[in-house]
Formats: sequence, C-alpha cells, structure tokens
Amino acid sequence: MSWETIQILIAMVIYMAAVIVIGALYAKRANKSSEEYFLGGRSLGPWMTAMSAEASDMSGWLLMGLPGVAYWCGLADAAWTAIGLAVGTYLNWLIVSKRLRRYSVRANNSITLPEFFSNRFREKKKTIMFIAAAFILVFFTVYAASCFVTCGKLFSTLFGLDYRLMMLIGAAFVLLYTLLGGFLAESASDFMQAIVMIVALTVIVVISTINAGGLGAVLDNAGNIPGFLEFFGLATPETVEVGGVATQVVANGAPVFGTASEYGILSVFSMLAWGLGYFGMPQVLLRFMAIRKESELKRSRRIAMIWVVVSLAVAVFIGIVGRQLFPTAHLTASGAENIFITLATSSLPAIIAGFVMAGILAATISSSDSYLLIAASAFSKNIFQGICKKNASDKQVMIITRITLLVLALIGIVIALDENSVIFSIVSFAWAGFGATFGPLMILSLFWKRINKAGAIAGMVSGAAMVFLWKLVISKLGGVFAIYELLPAFIFSVICIVVVSLLTKAPSQEVEEDFEAVRSGAVENA
Repeated sequence: MSWETIQILIAMVIYMAAVIVIGALYAKRANKSSEEYFLGGRSLGPWMTAMSAEASDMSGWLLMGLPGVAYWCGLADAAWTAIGLAVGTYLNWLIVSKRLRRYSVRANNSITLPEFFSNRFREKKKTIMFIAAAFILVFFTVYAASCFVTCGKLFSTLFGLDYRLMMLIGAAFVLLYTLLGGFLAESASDFMQAIVMIVALTVIVVISTINAGGLGAVLDNAGNIPGFLEFFGLATPETVEVGGVATQVVANGAPVFGTASEYGILSVFSMLAWGLGYFGMPQVLLRFMAIRKESELKRSRRIAMIWVVVSLAVAVFIGIVGRQLFPTAHLTASGAENIFITLATSSLPAIIAGFVMAGILAATISSSDSYLLIAASAFSKNIFQGICKKNASDKQVMIITRITLLVLALIGIVIALDENSVIFSIVSFAWAGFGATFGPLMILSLFWKRINKAGAIAGMVSGAAMVFLWKLVISKLGGVFAIYELLPAFIFSVICIVVVSLLTKAPSQEVEEDFEAVRSGAVENA
C-alpha cells in the first residue's frame, strides 16, 4: 500500500472515529426508551432537522450514482431527475411537514410511520400497521443494499482490494453504528455528514473545472459529444459485451458515442416523477415528526432547499467535468459511478482526498443507518409490539430491534454481493416503492377527510403492486410503457384510494374529529 493510500486511509479512519464518538455520546439517552431510540423524543432543532433529513435522503447515490449517470449518458437524465427531486423536496416541506407534525401528535403521539397511519384511522386490528411495516421492511432492505454497494465500490476502488470484502467491512461498520446510538445519534451525525457532503462536492467540482481548463473547456468538450449537453437529447455510448457486461468502445484513445437518442416529453415527466417519491419517504417524514416545534419547520425548509439545490447541481456537473478529464477511465455504467472517486484522488493531496472520500462514506452512513433503523422499528415496534405481543416491554422491543437490524443487514449484504450492481438503478426501484406505497396515502390522509381504512389499504397494496408489475412486466414493452414506474404506480394508488373510500363506509366520527382538530390547528404542539 502506497504512502498516498495510507494517508487517505488515515483521514477516513479519523472521520469514522468521529462518527463513532457521536454514537457513543447519544447511546445512553437513546436507550432510555423506544421513543428516544426511534424518534429522539421530538427534540430536533431546525438545522438538525433539515440537514439530517436531506443527508439521510440523498445517500451515496448523490456522490456516485447521479454523477455516474451524467458521466455515462450526459445531462438529460441526471438534470431532469435533479429538478424533479428539488421540486419534490420543496413541496414536501411546504405541504406535508407541518400537518404531519401536528397530526402525529394527535394520532396518539405516533413515533413511526406505520403507527401514524394505524392511529390516524383508529384501527383495532392493526391491518394498516402490518401492511405498512411489511413494505418498509422490503423496500428499506433494498435501499440498505444500495448503500452497501457504495461502500464496496468506494473501498475497493481506493485500496485495490476485493469488492465483497470491502462491502462486508462497510456494512459491519454501519450496523455497529446503528446499534449504538439510535435516532438522535443518527440525526446528529447526519448533520455533520451533510456538511461534509456539500463541502466535498463543491471542492471537487471547483478544482476539477480548473484542471480541465475552465468552464468553457468543459462545456466545449461536452458539446462535442452528440446529445451529451442537451435537455432533450441523450448521449449513446457504443458498447460491446465484455465478460457479460456492456463496455464502451474506445477508438484512438477516445470513447465512442453513437447518434444521440431522442429525449421526449415522456422521458422528462418520467424523471420529474422522482419528486413524487418524497411524499412517501419514511426517513424524511420522520424528521417532520421529530422536530421540537411546528413553527420551526419554515426555517428548516429554507435550509434544506439551499442544501438540496446546491448539492444536486454540483453532483450533475461532476459527471460532465469528469468526461473532460477522464474520458476513458470508466467504460461501464457501473464503473461510471466511480468518477467522483477518480476526480478526488487525482486532483487533491492524499490526506485531503481522504477527507473528501469521507464525504461518500458520510452519505452512505447517513442513509443506511436511517434505512436500517426505520425498517427495524417497523418490525419491532409495529409488528412485534403492535400486533404479536402487545404487552411487550420497552426492553423487549429494544432486543428485537437489534436482532432485526442484524437480519436486515445480512439480507442487504446478500443483495449487494454483485459488484456490477448500479447504485442508481437499485435506488430508483426502492424510491418508486416508497413513493407509490405511502406517498398518495400520506397526502390524502393529511388533507382529505373522506379517506377511510379500506381506501388506505387499497392505496398501499395497489401502489406497491403496480411498482413491481410495471418494473418487471409492463416496462419491457418499451415505448410509452418504459416510463419510470413511480409515475403510473402513484396515479394508480391515488385512484384506488379515492374509489375504494367512496364505495365503502365513511370514517367514524372520532376519526373525522381528529381530522378537523388537526386542520384547525387545535392540537397541542408537543
């Protein structure tokens, strides 16, 4: 191992140690009760709420997945996705945050998303709770796998070691940290990681642009690639099969691109649909529930939006400048996701590059601990205590939580074993799953009094089922059916909720009274 590599490793170890210290500081408080462990006792301030929400949301795909898409096929896919995410972030904070914070208190002080939906409809048999928890377990396990893939790619690229071994080490670190500190530790470290992420992105894009000869040179290079710098066109790398993997052709030392593909309005709407996912993202919605005062959400929204817009814009541009500096460094769609690492290690002193690499680790940790914690709470708090053993003590819940964390991590590791996995693809499927399963239900639960339990169940099941059906079957037809599965699944879920609710019995008087109290603001701001 070279001295430069050792310096990178030292910097990353320092960072990882700081994260562990944060977990240790919060461990005692986190283990006081399940409410402290899962929601931090509703004590988050506006800065921590905003920064932890966005850091846990964006994950490693912001630093690897999104730049990889831009590097591989140009501006269109990455830019429209970023625009959709920015708009979705704003609308979620503007429309959902205050009403959810208020309603979660009214709904028997709910501390998890399945518990909120269950209490919102005052159900006795906990059917909604079970279904919601089950879907969280499925989709968050997939999400955690994407984070483990990020860890494996990061460490194997940096240190030239086996991908699977590096992925296992990264997964073990994430699991240890999540077991230690719970929601408060997760939120505190996410705040720090959000800062590391945006600094890392900004430093790399500025230095890389300078090294590439300036902004003009970067844009000129991108403009010479057919469709690469267009909003309504898509660059098409010419590829051949090498070891079963589509690999870009290189001729005379330059990557070969074919004729630009058309990027129509349907493709635009498909990418913009990413924004719909925010309405159903548990890791973001929980931050709305956990803030100490409803009145502080406005400030949080402003902080979150600045972070999101800057981070997304810079991440997309990193892929574009990477094509100028390292046109043949990454010849597969999976390999393209390493462009951020390549830029960092080639343009910065080793010790500084190590801290920048910590930005990727930060993004991965901030997301995977959220995913594992929420998924574990869905089982231990909502299925085990909420349905199977209603008289379970807090101590028993915490034990089951830790066992569940271990099992989910193991499943995620199995999914992540394939080193050719594309982070962006894994995330897009899980994102669609959450967006279609919980997004329509969340919006209508907060703003439509007539929605009932039957409609809620129909919406969750139909949304999730359509994501699988569209992704695995319908999208294979191509053409108009190749649209991102989140959009048709979201619409289908809304239709099912409305139709089933109107065709079945209206909500009880108690449920309607809860709704009116929340709408009027007559809820204690606990």
